[in-house]
Amino acid sequence: MEDIFLGNGRRSTRQYLGWTGLIKVDGKTFVWMGAPWDFNDIASQTSYEYTSTRSIFTIEADDKVQLKVTFLSPLTPEDFKRQSLIFSYMEVEVSSLDGSEHDVQIYTDISAEWASGDIMAKAEWSFGTTLDGIAYHKVWKQEQQVFNEFSDRAQWGNWYYATDDVDGLTYKSGPDTEVRGAFRNSGKLDNGKDTNFRAINDSWPVFGYAMNYGSVGSVAKTNLFTIGLCQDDAVQFLGADGLTNLPSLWKSYFNDDLAALSFFYNDYANSSNLSTELDDKISKDSKAVAGDNYAILTTLAARQAFGATQLVGTEAKHYLFLKEISSNGNTQTVDVIYPATPIFYYTNPELVKLLLDPHFENQESGHYPNKYAIHDLGTHYPNATGHPDGNDEPMPLEECGNQMVMVLAYVQRSGNTDYIRAHYPILKQWAEYLVADSLLPAEQLSTDDFAGHLVNQTNLALKGIIGLEAMSQMSTIIGETGDAANYTAIAHDYITKWEALGVNKDANPPHAILNYNNATTHGLLYNLYADRLLNLSLVPQEVYDIQSNFYPTVKQTYGVPLDTRNTFYTKSDWEVFCAAVASVETRDMFLADLAKWVNETPTSKPFTDLYQTNDGSFPDGIVFEARPVMGGMFALLLLEREGYEAPPRFL
Repeated sequence: MEDIFLGNGRRSTRQYLGWTGLIKVDGKTFVWMGAPWDFNDIASQTSYEYTSTRSIFTIEADDKVQLKVTFLSPLTPEDFKRQSLIFSYMEVEVSSLDGSEHDVQIYTDISAEWASGDIMAKAEWSFGTTLDGIAYHKVWKQEQQVFNEFSDRAQWGNWYYATDDVDGLTYKSGPDTEVRGAFRNSGKLDNGKDTNFRAINDSWPVFGYAMNYGSVGSVAKTNLFTIGLCQDDAVQFLGADGLTNLPSLWKSYFNDDLAALSFFYNDYANSSNLSTELDDKISKDSKAVAGDNYAILTTLAARQAFGATQLVGTEAKHYLFLKEISSNGNTQTVDVIYPATPIFYYTNPELVKLLLDPHFENQESGHYPNKYAIHDLGTHYPNATGHPDGNDEPMPLEECGNQMVMVLAYVQRSGNTDYIRAHYPILKQWAEYLVADSLLPAEQLSTDDFAGHLVNQTNLALKGIIGLEAMSQMSTIIGETGDAANYTAIAHDYITKWEALGVNKDANPPHAILNYNNATTHGLLYNLYADRLLNLSLVPQEVYDIQSNFYPTVKQTYGVPLDTRNTFYTKSDWEVFCAAVASVETRDMFLADLAKWVNETPTSKPFTDLYQTNDGSFPDGIVFEARPVMGGMFALLLLEREGYEAPPRFL
């Protein structure tokens, strides 16, 4: 198993983890999950489907028995109690295929690899049963290292693998070959407890369950398993009170790990129903807006976006922290939050506020010396210790523009105008940076930092100018009419000059150029999306039409390249931003090519935002996977979903 998304919390890894499933049918053993050593008979997967919250596998063993294995990672964006739990479900249903009764036992285990990314680290474990009859294996790194990760894996907290303690259930911990071999030999385990705590790679300890179903016919027999992580402290944060340890939010609702485990296990019916409601909503809305191809993308992205986030703090004061997964591990990166926000606006705009709150608290408390907006709150998750020295990755225009857009978009969708009042001084400070630098941007990075620095980037300048118009709107909302008039006058002046500098209308066909005075270049003008998202009407419709007509002329097999600095690579989140503001024909072209990439490319890696448009592969030396920016797949839903009304303009 390469990557995991656990329920509602942040965990993803590019490492392998031991998670095994075996089944005995009339005495013969087959593998249905994982790749355990020395097991050669593999059950056949006959179908797979996914929803926004589920992965469902149908598997056949020896043409006699069918397994239906459902992995559910519930998403409850408006229910923070449930959303705060980093847990997932696995339901296993077994039934006869051929009309005959069969003698069936199933087995599953997890390995000590779950406890740490360092396989030489020592693990410890135990087995127990809760008061309400839930059996659990508990696994943890022996020497806990709070707020540390190894190969992007948490080095603290307790893992729980649990199931109902019913008749026919046996368990065992011990070396992988011993525990799995015991099941192969007898179809059961001896309830043995290995007490030789040791390094993860020392005889590879595993923690298994066996369930004896006995005779299985056409009526399915079912077992429910849960797996999850409990951490008392979750994030180290430099905020208003200095450096503090923020607890996991679930600690506000549950007294201890076992209380959380029991709640989650017994909540399966409720969690399943809530998840089905969200599944149906995303699917229905996506298909209504742009058909099946669009539903493929939004449905695939949902768990990935939420899987990079973690609710922390207390009921009285809580935050949503986000990890920049796979690219560098930064905490609360502004230009990663920005492309991810469409899914959060769509499911619950308050989530965007919870993502922005730590930024305002850190910078308004004097922990950042620069006058522009900070890039991130920490070089590696879960340390949100900021950059008091001011030496974060500098993207001043990018981040100032992002902040303006996100705050106004949040207020338009929540009605929380006090949020602008609370942060107006620093918003105005950032706006003044945009006044100075947005029309003629200095040589700096955009969010596409892998492409390098560039002076006078057309798309980057557009973000800053839109940010100024957004600031004008925010000034109007709270009655700062002088500021409102000033910023809108500057924005309109700048956009006229920008169009002359950044759009080559003499080309055939006309198009926006990558940077000023570089007529043969082009790129995805994805920052145009913010103008439509905020209902600003700042950018002339002609620019929308020019870009919409241009993209089909440069498309490749799997999409439109990002820009002319590279022949083929592109970013799928920005493609959907462009699709959202394009003509129906161009929109459908973008979505069809992305869906084609999902369906045709052979990679088993998670949904990526960076790939080659010619052959669908990953660019050499750059592998982006499992990143939360895929929340950007929801960009189109914000503009065109059924019953949606454009946000109000305040000028």
